[in-house]
Order: sequence, then C-alpha cells, then structure tokens
Amino acid sequence: MTTSEATTTPTGPDGAPPTELKRAITPKLLLLFIVGDILGTGIYALTGQVALKVGGALWIPFAVAFIAAFLTAFSYLELVGKYPKAAGAALYTQKAFGVHFLTFMVAFTVMSSGMTSAGSAARAVGGTFLPQLFSFVPTEFAIIAIAVITLGIFALVNLRGVSESVWANVVFTCIELTGLAIIIILGVGAVIGGTGDASRIMDFNTQDQSAFFAVVAGTSLAFFAMVGFEDSVNMAEETTKPSRFPKAMLIGMGLAACIYISVAVLSSWILPYEVLTAEEGSGALIRVLEAAAPWFPVGIFAAISVFAVANSALINMMMASRLVYGMSKEKVIPSFFSKVAAKRRTPWVAIIFTSALAMCLTAYADIGVLGGTTSLLLLAVFTIVNIAVLVLRKDTVEHAHFKAPTIIPIIGALISAFLVGPWSGRDPLQYQIAGILLAVGVVLWAVTYFGQKMTADRETVDISKD
Repeated sequence: MTTSEATTTPTGPDGAPPTELKRAITPKLLLLFIVGDILGTGIYALTGQVALKVGGALWIPFAVAFIAAFLTAFSYLELVGKYPKAAGAALYTQKAFGVHFLTFMVAFTVMSSGMTSAGSAARAVGGTFLPQLFSFVPTEFAIIAIAVITLGIFALVNLRGVSESVWANVVFTCIELTGLAIIIILGVGAVIGGTGDASRIMDFNTQDQSAFFAVVAGTSLAFFAMVGFEDSVNMAEETTKPSRFPKAMLIGMGLAACIYISVAVLSSWILPYEVLTAEEGSGALIRVLEAAAPWFPVGIFAAISVFAVANSALINMMMASRLVYGMSKEKVIPSFFSKVAAKRRTPWVAIIFTSALAMCLTAYADIGVLGGTTSLLLLAVFTIVNIAVLVLRKDTVEHAHFKAPTIIPIIGALISAFLVGPWSGRDPLQYQIAGILLAVGVVLWAVTYFGQKMTADRETVDISKD
C-alpha cells in the first residue's frame, strides 16, 4: 500500500487515524467484545481452581483482581486514547522507552499470554464441557485433539474477516451471559428456598498458608479473568470510534465484576468447598447448578459452557494476531507479518502464525497452569504499562483523550509487580512455561535485530558503491 492509499483509507467518525484494517467494531460491539472476553474461561472453568486456593471465600480473590485490573485499565485508557493503534502495550513501551529489546519482549509476552489463554480455553472445551455434554471420559489425546480443532475453526473465522469474528463473539457472548444468568437466577432461588449455608462465603481453607497469602495466590489466578481489557486495546485500529474506548471498557469491566462476584458468592453459599474443588476444580459451576436446581438439564448448561469458553479462545486469537500485525507495522518484527489479505483485509500471516503457536501450547499443561501463566505474563506487562503512562505524560498529542489521575498508575504498578513474585503461591510450572516462552522471545529478537542490522549494512555498502 502506498502512502497516498493509506491516507485515503476510511477513518472513524471521530477522526481516527487512517488504517489498512477494516474499521468494523462499533462502540456497542466493543462493549460486547470486552464483556464476552472477561466472562469466558475465567468464570466457567476457573471457579473451582480459585476455590482450591482459598476455600469458600473464593469471591474475595475475584474482587481483589478486579480492583487491581481497574487501576491498570485507567493507564490503558489514557494510552489507547493517545495512540489508537493495534500494537497495544508494545507500542506504549516503544514510545516511552525506545529500547528495541524491551519493546520486543513486551510484545512477545502479551502475544504469549494470548496463546496460553487461548490454550487454556481450548483445553477446557475438550477436557471439561464436551465430556459433560456427550458423557464420555476424555483421554489426554482427546483433550489435545479437540483443543486443536477448536483453535483451527476459530483461525478460519478470524481469516474470514473482523466483522464475522466480532459477530461470532456477539452470539457467543449472548450464549455465555445466558448461562451465567441461569446460575444466578436459579442460585438465588435456591438460596431463598433454604439451600446452602451463608457462613461458607467467609470460610478460608488455605492449607499451610495464611489467609493473606492464600488470597494473594487466588488473586494471581483470578487475574486471568480480567485479560479482556488488554485484548480489546489491540483491536483499537478496527474500531469506528476509538475515543469511545473509556466508556465501553469501564462499563464492560463493571458488568463483568458484578457477574463474577455474584456467581462466586452463590457457588460457595450453595456448595461446600470440598464439592466445588472436586476433580481439581473442574466443572464447578455444573455442580452448583445440580445442587441449586436438580431438575434443570445439565446438558443444556454444558452446551452453553462450550460456547462460553470457546469464545475466550476466539477473542484471544483475534487479539494475538492483531498484536503481531501491529508489531510488524512498528518494525519490531519482520514486515512479512503485516501482510493483509487484499479482499478480506485481515492480517492473514499473523493469524496463521499465532494459531499454530496456540495449538502447540495446548499439549503442554492443564487449564490451571496455563491460566496462571497468562496472568503472570500480563501482570509483568501491566507493571511496565503503568510506568510507561507516567513517562509518556511529556508526549502530547493534538486530539483530546482520557487522562488518569497520577496516583492510579503508581498504585497499579506496585500491585502488579507484587503479584508477579514467588510469594504469590504460584505453581512453579507457571514460571517454567513463562521462562521457556521468554527464552524463545530472546532468540527471535536476536534473529530479528541482527537480520535488520545486516540488511541495513548491505544497503549502506550498496549506496557507497554507487
């Protein structure tokens, strides 16, 4: 695409910058995108996993995770308003610090978090909900096979176009909201009817930890539920009105917080900790439904859960591919990854690349480990983003944008950094997976950096010969 072609590319009604990508995400679709991403795997597949960390008081880690996420969201809102492009945290890091290696590693970390998130969602489809729906005991091979097929289907949807991907998200979001409405309505009815024990919601089962560090451990995992706002930032270049991001994000996060905490409270109220955490926390919400309304067909909820969890995989694949595209446009990785399909205007190379990586990750670890690794990677990135927003206060832009109170990114950086540490009670395998991914990132950075340097040196030599 030439410079003149780029400048004539349609922009949003609010004067958004030109882009090769198609601006198809309206503010309402953006809101559903955010809600759909946050309400996927985090609540459907990890409720029991969080209960394993703290016991019946599982709503507390979700509440703390939302508070921490809201703080960082304000930093993202300021930055996406100033720089409405697809590269997200990587773009902000480059503008703030200008260090190629750091920018590359931040971008690779966010992309890796999308892969681990999509992998955990895809494994939940094959390991928890499809077996409930069709009454079979899944083998490890079956879980991996179903996960790969799920990711393959969504790669095709993603390649088809952003409009199709977003509308698929709308349908899936409506389905998953229906499932959570069933849990809340039937759960409230059961509680009013005398089912359960209210004292359980403050019952801590922390094994050998103090209540404080148990909540920290639970929060470190529950933070996985909040990655939706990071995903949405990477879709900024395909929204019709980037200036509407703050409203859509805050409303979406607020709705998701109310739903998460309601479901968590009802779960521990209706069932004791030992039942919620059976089978390593797998299918906890199905057991809640069985206790609240034994007459309700479990198969219907299992089918809803398949769509809800799969939605997380779809959204994370969309985010990761747009991030790779944005990295390429910013010359952080080779330009090959920024290729856009002429007819569909989708970043097809980035989509194929990220889908293949996610498929590989599904064979490496279970849902809890992949979910915890996702939050570990993103918390490290959130620490950098909160610092970047302060550094970039000196960089002014011509258009109006949201500005966060200074104290918020400071607190957000401190909380995010604290939750990354080993005192958060993480499974050591999470650090191992993160370390392997980052080591791969270092190798790719070296290849990219020295490849570009050699190309520049050859061009200099050619010019000197002339």
